[in-house]
Amino acid sequence: MAQDPIVSVSWLKDHLDAPDVVIIDASWYLPAMERNAKKEYEQEHIPGAVFMDIDEVSDQSSPLPHMMPEPHVFSSKMRKMGIGDGQTIVVYDGAGIFSAARVWWMFRAFGVESVFVLDGGLPAWKEEGYPLTDEVPTRLERHFTAMLNHDMVRNLDEVQDALDSSSHLVLDARAPERFKGLAPEPREGVRAGHMPGALNLPFGLLLNEGKLRSKEDLQNIFKQVGVDASTPVITSCGSGVTAAVITLALEQVGFSKNALYDGSWTEWGSSEKTEVISEPA
Repeated sequence: MAQDPIVSVSWLKDHLDAPDVVIIDASWYLPAMERNAKKEYEQEHIPGAVFMDIDEVSDQSSPLPHMMPEPHVFSSKMRKMGIGDGQTIVVYDGAGIFSAARVWWMFRAFGVESVFVLDGGLPAWKEEGYPLTDEVPTRLERHFTAMLNHDMVRNLDEVQDALDSSSHLVLDARAPERFKGLAPEPREGVRAGHMPGALNLPFGLLLNEGKLRSKEDLQNIFKQVGVDASTPVITSCGSGVTAAVITLALEQVGFSKNALYDGSWTEWGSSEKTEVISEPA
């Protein structure tokens, strides 16, 4: 099994000054959360952390939110942030484990292996009383090579084919009310419900107080929805953020046959060529 995709706050504290470790504050929040990620970063963050906005580091030509950019665009953005080849990257967010998983997955999909999510994120760091700063670091540009691993990303047509052929299990990370179509979608023009054949696995079930549950707990949760190491999985959610929390949990237990549907429900629910299932109240 590959090394765990998470690191503890104590590990990061011990490696805070390591020259090959880069820390990224990848905080991002839904409008309903009423939090400003950039402003919070400017007020306090882990020393040395640079800020990464998933809406900025995205395909600006797509009408869908924070879609994966082209490899050369990602390389350029990382180079300007002072992130280079061969470094160890630790990603965190202000919610515990939320948007950090998305950024971890982006790096993995672009070929970076030494990238990790800080288990528990900024709340866990603060709980230990570890240092914080408002100083924004200046990093020199470094060469960064991004090569997209297409096996880790799925588009709408590929997800439709996977559902039609039952070749993959699609796990939807949204809340049960949204999955069932009992709650309205937050984005205008997006139908409520779920893909035919998809299963609901709310991402919050995989967490305990902002940290990933134990490997044993995660394996049991996946077993309940019919997933083991041999099951090919496609993860999905509202816009490709919390789907990555399922991906992170799959990797944590060594289930590496997984991909993420980048457009997720925002694309599926607004497409004219997709079927939407809603359940009666």
